[in-house]
Amino acid sequence: MLNLDTKIVKNFVIRIFFANFAGKITIKMLKFISFGSGSSGNSYYLYTETDSILIDVGVGLRSLKKHFHNYGMQFEDIHHILVTHDHADHVKSVGSLSNDFHLPVYTTRKVHMGIERNYCVRKKIVPQNVHVIEKGVPFTLGEFKVTPFGVPHDSTDNVGYFVEQGGVCFCLLTDVGHITEEMHKFIGRANYLVIEANHSVEMLLQGNYPQYLKDRILGSNGHLSNDACGKALAEYATSNLRHVWLCHLSEENNHPELARKTVEHVLRSYGIVAGKDFGLEVLKRKTPSEIYKLL
Repeated sequence: MLNLDTKIVKNFVIRIFFANFAGKITIKMLKFISFGSGSSGNSYYLYTETDSILIDVGVGLRSLKKHFHNYGMQFEDIHHILVTHDHADHVKSVGSLSNDFHLPVYTTRKVHMGIERNYCVRKKIVPQNVHVIEKGVPFTLGEFKVTPFGVPHDSTDNVGYFVEQGGVCFCLLTDVGHITEEMHKFIGRANYLVIEANHSVEMLLQGNYPQYLKDRILGSNGHLSNDACGKALAEYATSNLRHVWLCHLSEENNHPELARKTVEHVLRSYGIVAGKDFGLEVLKRKTPSEIYKLL
């Protein structure tokens, strides 16, 4: 198997070759930032020099604006908003951002209805910014081809996103009750994958959560454990995969180092070495990530 860095460079060279062959001299590099990943607020940014998608707006606008400023960017750079589901840690600021900057918001009809009913969303999305999508039906947003797909969770509805741009395939799966057959396909096609590793089952069972909440988290519409995340990667990831980010870690029932080591251990039991076969990192709950270049 090729060294990870060699694989990435080789892919980028191939993209440049075919772009030149097709008469397209400019390669627009896709970049990724996480502005928050966890119950305190989730927001992920995919962008090129000329287009962008913000996935979820669960971070407060004041904090989000500060983060954008620190990276030399501004809200006016955002072109489109995608929403996974209607829980507050994913949507509490979506109405304010969308309305103030006239941004279209794309998600399923059920999620839009859930946002409208969610009392944590103080500013609702104005009708002209509401755009309804259907799971399983690809659509185009500027430079991006987006395929939404179902993700089991106890929200009104929940959507994962498979985003293609310039030959790069990015996939995001958060708040995952369990891995479905449909999700196998997208994990297998992904070059870059954001996937939930919410909790350690042992920490959850031994912790102070009431039993009903433990049952909810462990249920088929709850959240993905570290072990289940590792198993999904081991069984469904392919040689296409270059980098994985573990997202939506529980503050009470997980720890970044524990999540990473558990996933690495599961992968190793399948003969897969994180850091060699593909990169593996943990996204921080409340702190923005670095800017990742998706080659």
